Amino acid sequence: MKKRNYTHVQALLPEIKAMLAEGKTQREVAEHYGFQDKQVVKRLLVRERRKERKVEAGILPRPKGRPRKEAAPKDIVAEQAHEIQRLRMENKLLRDFLYCTGRK
Repeated sequence: MKKRNYTHVQALLPEIKAMLAEGKTQREVAEHYGFQDKQVVKRLLVRERRKERKVEAGILPRPKGRPRKEAAPKDIVAEQAHEIQRLRMENKLLRDFLYCTGRK
């Protein structure tokens, strides 16, 4: 079996777009870079168009995966206010529970 070679096609995007603007076909671009078939180029262009549509619609691209542990909060004041509100709600709930059970 032949070992597959991975190519970062995202890095080649400007060159691929330039070749397509010159009038080359997706198949010719794929053969130039030695891709398996034209589907590699086609899928790359589809992904890029989808990203552009999302940006035009106002949807900002977000990083994939779980955020890092040491990531600093963006707004400390808002985060603290939210935490205070959550703790007050929790205290009220516990007080109501004690009242309902007849302990207080």
